[in-house]
Amino acid sequence: MTLFAAYHSALPARVDFSATVLGAPHFFYGRASRAEHESFFVRSAVGAIEVVDNVSIAPSLAVHSGDRVEVSGEMVHDPGRLPVVHWTHHDPSGRHAGGFIRWNGRVYA
Repeated sequence: MTLFAAYHSALPARVDFSATVLGAPHFFYGRASRAEHESFFVRSAVGAIEVVDNVSIAPSLAVHSGDRVEVSGEMVHDPGRLPVVHWTHHDPSGRHAGGFIRWNGRVYA
């Protein structure tokens, strides 16, 4: 599925895209996983997206507003919110397709 189609769909979809970071990440603990995550917003070719990365699995990123990133993960939708791309890291149990974030020439997975 293209990024455009995934952005405008209600269904989860694998996406790969480049974007510009809109601000520094904030950190939180996932309710279900109880793992530490970071979240930051990006502007893609189709609109704003929230990127959520599990930093208990993959290293955190010290991104800043204006940085360019490449993101690979699963886009999901929650009515009334921006689309979220998660699973931007490997799955230690091997049950889920892994993703990544590429920033400053380094892959975070």
